[in-house]
Amino acid sequence: MYSDTRRIVRLCLAALAALLVAGGLFVVRGPLLMSAPMCLSGQWQRCLGTFNGVVLMTLLALPPAVLVAWGLAWRRRAAGVASAWRLSLAEVGMVHGTLPFLWMTLIPGGGAGVVPPRVSLVPLRDLAVMGSLGIVGNLLVFASLGFFAPVRFAAVATLPRVLALGAGCSVLVETAQYVLRLDRVSSVDDVLLNAAGAVLAGLASRRWWRTRTGAGAPGGAASLAAGTGRVA
Repeated sequence: MYSDTRRIVRLCLAALAALLVAGGLFVVRGPLLMSAPMCLSGQWQRCLGTFNGVVLMTLLALPPAVLVAWGLAWRRRAAGVASAWRLSLAEVGMVHGTLPFLWMTLIPGGGAGVVPPRVSLVPLRDLAVMGSLGIVGNLLVFASLGFFAPVRFAAVATLPRVLALGAGCSVLVETAQYVLRLDRVSSVDDVLLNAAGAVLAGLASRRWWRTRTGAGAPGGAASLAAGTGRVA
């Protein structure tokens, strides 16, 4: 009875996630369709030089990413590696979910190379001018990294380390924006939001985090005991 209830809950959550994704695609369908001719015709500079083009190419790259994850999982299962699917999905998810956002953060502005670099070191000052879209976008930059990194690597499977990972990567991005003179503001608020997004995503995946023994967090001790013939 309990297992049936859990199965129903999982199906409902999957259906809700599918509806949210479909709703998001419906909202952004116009901008994506505007960038489609440039991307599909191979005008890569114009395609990958816009947020809409990067989002479109990320969506188009999703089926190949799933195939790569399947190939990695198949090789791991053939080699007898435990949690083959979980590890493979985590590896592909980190790359596919993070690189597009990194690319968008490094797209030059109109005054790139001309406008002097700008730095904002006062916390929370820029939040008022970011708008909801800017805040959500910053929360998503390292969300995939925060979600999948502790699933793949036991070394980062604690909240302080996920926070440090998100903050450290964000500082590198802000530094690159400053050094490359991309006509972007290097802001401490971006670092705070990026790190917060990584931590929130890490909390969402906490039940699947990789432990020091290599087993997943849920049932990891029981699985290890079963493998050695002992009862936990």
